[in-house]
Amino acid sequence: MTATLIALAIIFTQLSIVAFGGGNSILPEMHRQVVDVHHWMTAQQFSALFALAQAAPGPNLMVVPLVGWHVAGWGGLLVTSIAKFGPSSVITYFVVSLWTRFKDKPWRRIVQAGLVPMTAGLVAASAAVITVASVQGVVLAGIAAVSALVLTRTKIHPLWVLGAGALVGLSGIGQV
Repeated sequence: MTATLIALAIIFTQLSIVAFGGGNSILPEMHRQVVDVHHWMTAQQFSALFALAQAAPGPNLMVVPLVGWHVAGWGGLLVTSIAKFGPSSVITYFVVSLWTRFKDKPWRRIVQAGLVPMTAGLVAASAAVITVASVQGVVLAGIAAVSALVLTRTKIHPLWVLGAGALVGLSGIGQV
């Protein structure tokens, strides 16, 4: 159990340090580590934990403590939470101080311009990982495709799309 907690601490500390663009940008690497590298859960279990975390109120990275809980109980929950949220909070504090201090420097705009496409790519990769882990069958692929199209082409609030997906799920149409 100690070795697992140490592995969780290392993984989530590394993820904390590279979480540019918000927490969802680290989902592909989190998925790779807990599913493919350590085999602590299946892709479907990871997807289910992610969905549960997104449905719960609070920060969008509530999946981190859920993964810790799934892997190592209370100890895993505590370790993953501290490892993920601690380092990034400390780094953010210092970076914001520097960012404000150098607000008029030309290099700041250049750095910011470079971070925008990188962040967009990380978030897109996260969406792809969760979609691949969640979509099993033609009906679920159709729900994912229609949801993506509606959300990118209209101004419909995401909760309406989420509700429609839930209704389809309740109807039993997309059961695997």
